[in-house]
Amino acid sequence: MSTLKEQLHQQCVNYVQQRMDAAQQAIAEAQQAANNDTKSSAGDKYETGREMAQQETNRNLTQLNEANKLMVALNRIGTVAQSITAEAGSIIKTNQGNFYLSISAGNIRVNNEAYVAISTASPVGLKLKGARIGDQFDFNGKRYLITEVL
Repeated sequence: MSTLKEQLHQQCVNYVQQRMDAAQQAIAEAQQAANNDTKSSAGDKYETGREMAQQETNRNLTQLNEANKLMVALNRIGTVAQSITAEAGSIIKTNQGNFYLSISAGNIRVNNEAYVAISTASPVGLKLKGARIGDQFDFNGKRYLITEVL
């Protein structure tokens, strides 16, 4: 049986992998569209189509690069250690919800419990980093009380 941290971490890995797969597929499709575009007597049309395919490829390469950075960040996060203060890889439970301090991957459900995967560089992540049980902070007009750090 895997731990809660391992399950949250795996869901973040799955999220990043889906982003990488989508970007790679879009790159392949744009490349195929560019290869299938045959030169017609209207040369400008051909060049415009190829340029649009190249721009699409470049956008998707940027997305793939960002996803790779997220995967590298995830690979640096441990799933075993537990500390008293919140850090990358920590699960923080508050009176306003549960957080997994890792990457910005949004809402995750594990064992019918909701968590928000957030980056340590996000506004809430910055408030949580270094926090301990009993600490409080205000965000968007709400007071958060940290009840657990795993």
